Amino acid sequence: MAAASAGCSGEQSLTDWLDTFGSPSLVVRAPAGDLHGLGLTSAAVDAVRRPDRAALDRDLEWSQGHDNHIITCLDDAYPPLLRQLPDPPPLLYAHGRVELLGEPQLAMVGSRNPTRSGLQTATDFARHLGAAGLVITSGLALGIDAASHQGALDAEAATVAVAGTGLDRVYPAAHRDLARAIASTSVLVSEFPVGTPPLAENFPRRNRIISGLSLGTLVVEAALRSGSLITARLAAEQGREVFAIPGSIHNPLARGCHRLIREGAKLVETAQDVIDELTPLAAACEAESSTAPAVAPELDRDYLQLLEIMEFDEISIDQLVENSGLTPAEVSSMLLQLEMGGQVAASHGGYYIRLK
Repeated sequence: MAAASAGCSGEQSLTDWLDTFGSPSLVVRAPAGDLHGLGLTSAAVDAVRRPDRAALDRDLEWSQGHDNHIITCLDDAYPPLLRQLPDPPPLLYAHGRVELLGEPQLAMVGSRNPTRSGLQTATDFARHLGAAGLVITSGLALGIDAASHQGALDAEAATVAVAGTGLDRVYPAAHRDLARAIASTSVLVSEFPVGTPPLAENFPRRNRIISGLSLGTLVVEAALRSGSLITARLAAEQGREVFAIPGSIHNPLARGCHRLIREGAKLVETAQDVIDELTPLAAACEAESSTAPAVAPELDRDYLQLLEIMEFDEISIDQLVENSGLTPAEVSSMLLQLEMGGQVAASHGGYYIRLK
């Protein structure tokens, strides 16, 4: 596994190897000249032919821990959106609910030193969007990242934390409690092997996974030289949506968002702006998937009850909450899933209408 990380820049290289040699074991035993013929560097060939056995043992030992998983880019559990990247990580190390990696996600990023208003905005948006059924994905960093994760947790929604280290450590250390909370209900993920420290060069690589897992990236606050703009640029290059929340012209942390908007990012004023853009994309992803029905089997009865209440007239969320006995968060999440499945549609003024 460590050899694969060192000797492969992405899924296409692994595919080339397997097409040529037939199996991973034959790749490892292949002559050096044949590996060079695939375009591998000398360092990569050495990593394949003489893997770090101690590192492999550390990874395998870690994988035996409770809720620890190692996913290869050839596994069915590998996130479909991440597989589309030109340089997907060959391996993912995950701790927690790995199935969330394939759910519709929104990346939320921003300054590590945000304003108080920025923190509140990130928390509020994550809470609302998480309750609406989107998985909130971020990088576990200080500031906006942490507020985004916490907002999702506050709504009892799912959140994905993408680490720039091995999952045997938490960086920054101040986020140990946050990481523990995420692991208990959601998932932590990294492409870096066990024992990898927080190296500066690893965080841009981490950022491409944050954007690559997600249907879109929302930037809350960012200075002109913010690393969040790197994530936004990667999202655009990956063909994903980019959203930015504007701010005061006097706030230096709004300038990065304003630049993104000038460059074509979608200006966001409310969480509904994001939902309106991502719902068709999430529906398309659901349609392409050969697994996971649009409505989870264990929730069929609640979904059918909600559809019966809606009939075919416009109805507000407040009315649905009152008539169904469900919570606002449950109704919002179910409406998003039904909208992605083409069974309901959002109307004007926050109303919904049943289509079938």
